[in-house]
Amino acid sequence: MTVTATVNDTPRKGRSGPRPLRLPGGIALRVEGRALAVGLLLAAATLALAVLLIGTGDFEIAPWDVVQTLLGNGTPANDFIVNDLRLPRVLVALLVGAALGMAGAVFQSVSRNPLGSPDLLGFGYGSVVGALVVIILFKGDANEVAVGALIGGLLAGAAVYLLAYKQGIQGYRLVLVGIGASAMLVAVIQYLITKAQMIEATRATVWLTGSLAGRDWAQVWPLLAVCAVLFPLVLGQGRALRMMEMGDDAAYALGVPVERTRLLLMLAAILLTTAASAAAGPISFVALAAPQLARRLTRSPGGNLLTAALMGSVLLMVSDWASQRAFGADQLPVGVVTGLVGGVYLLWLLVTERKAGRI
Repeated sequence: MTVTATVNDTPRKGRSGPRPLRLPGGIALRVEGRALAVGLLLAAATLALAVLLIGTGDFEIAPWDVVQTLLGNGTPANDFIVNDLRLPRVLVALLVGAALGMAGAVFQSVSRNPLGSPDLLGFGYGSVVGALVVIILFKGDANEVAVGALIGGLLAGAAVYLLAYKQGIQGYRLVLVGIGASAMLVAVIQYLITKAQMIEATRATVWLTGSLAGRDWAQVWPLLAVCAVLFPLVLGQGRALRMMEMGDDAAYALGVPVERTRLLLMLAAILLTTAASAAAGPISFVALAAPQLARRLTRSPGGNLLTAALMGSVLLMVSDWASQRAFGADQLPVGVVTGLVGGVYLLWLLVTERKAGRI
């Protein structure tokens, strides 16, 4: 969803484009109609999927009963199942999907490359290495694993940024350095698993798949705090991000402090990615697909940050529903489903970009 704030902006007669929405104080919000409609539809889909997911499980609950329970009018049994068992998992799915969608939109805009995703730039693998070090070498608990994933992702992000920096950050250089870092980190992951004892190796393998099973309020609150701080920060830089997509020189000419803005946005996106990995493990391809799907739906240039976040939530919740219902009695970790779907999407994206002459 593209929203740009302007002050005392009076539209000229016959001018095409977004219509300004007047607010008190002489402030106008330029809202693109199609982007707004897509955002509202995705928000409605997110709420509907949340209700559907909460009612899904061994003990089915009708959507109306789910809504009544969330409003405090449910039976004691439904209240326990909905609020204590299933609601935290759904909230983690919603927040993880939104965080990955927005992080992917930032990286693709900064790199000006549809392949500029945390999945391919090494940040997700950095979180994996940090988590595995805690699991295998220090036998840490769930909270310590989350901290390890956060630290590992930040260190990987800093390393990729420094290696890709040469009088600024260039998109393809960032992607190439990220792919190289990913290959090295995958080798470290394989080495750590070969050195693990059976119990730690099993635990590490479960974490590596990316799963929402067993998520509770202990994962919800830290992730919610991170999103509450970083989402407004990133959205506030949306106008600068759109200008940076025109090139550094054009952005400089328009008054954007390019390197400072780029560093701030990349740091925020890395934090969102690592926080999502700490909460649910490495969920692949959501950050890659959500921004591209959002851009195609809105047909709007720029990062489409809010729309990408909503699309990420929808993708992850649909994948979670499929992991529980589409394979019969066997419930797959949600990371397996996103990997299956995302691999097909990546091949399609590569073919499309190649035909367009962009890669």
